[in-house]
Amino acid sequence: MTGAVGRAAAPRGTLRLWLLAARPRTLPAAVAPVLVGTSLAATEDEFGVLPFIAALLGSVFIQVGTNLSNDYSDARRGADTEERLGPVRVTAGGLMPPKRVLVGTYVAFGVAVAAGLYLASVAGWELLVVGAASILAGVLYTGGPRPYGYEGLGELFVFVFFGVVAVVGSYYVQAEELRWEAFALSVPVGLLASAILVVNNVRDIDTDRRAGKRTLAVKLGRDRARLLYTAMVILAFAAPAATWALGGLSTWLLLTLAALPLAPPLIETVSSRSDGPALNGALGGTGRLLAVFSLLLSAGVLLS
Repeated sequence: MTGAVGRAAAPRGTLRLWLLAARPRTLPAAVAPVLVGTSLAATEDEFGVLPFIAALLGSVFIQVGTNLSNDYSDARRGADTEERLGPVRVTAGGLMPPKRVLVGTYVAFGVAVAAGLYLASVAGWELLVVGAASILAGVLYTGGPRPYGYEGLGELFVFVFFGVVAVVGSYYVQAEELRWEAFALSVPVGLLASAILVVNNVRDIDTDRRAGKRTLAVKLGRDRARLLYTAMVILAFAAPAATWALGGLSTWLLLTLAALPLAPPLIETVSSRSDGPALNGALGGTGRLLAVFSLLLSAGVLLS
């Protein structure tokens, strides 16, 4: 039954199915930190095209590999059912054989490893440790004997790996040093990336609870999870101002306020709606908010 629903709802064609499995709405979480970290390095006249491309490829394919691994693992654990409100998953929906999704996971992480090997060759072996930890975190999100995504730790790991690690790492591969500003700039990026997951988990709260998937939204309850989303968005907009106030960069960081009009409709939707289409739209909208916010933040850093 799930497969029939999936085939009716999903686009046809192998390439389109792989795009569906890759979850493009989540990819701003992979691109944004690389742009922000690289822009900070560029203010010091430190910019290499190849390290930038390698960092971008590594981040994107870690995200894609994580999404594919999640698709495969959730299907095996019975978390993706026909009652789920989100877009169909290719494994649970019977649109792709599980082994093919698993091979796709290996290929995605393989591309990320290749990018990491190049970055390690130009910026030091430490990047291999960072890359290995990021891939391991992606696999263990819903895989392994005790997946941390099932214990309410997903948002924390997204904040750490798609915020702090990705922004600071992207800066480091260019400048080969650490600055406190890189850590400060990672905070709003990590918050908005985590907010994408909060929307996903608010939408799936009922089916996750029945499947024994104790996400942070399940633990907090729908109302408090909605408040968490609102707080994350507000703090993300406050963070650049705090960085400027602490003496980091200039008032150009406040350029991010130009993205503020995008936030209230998203907060309103997440706070008041429980239906799948509305929350799916809010998930995509939060990804767009992260993309626009990060572009403005990068521009503000460069103008500083």
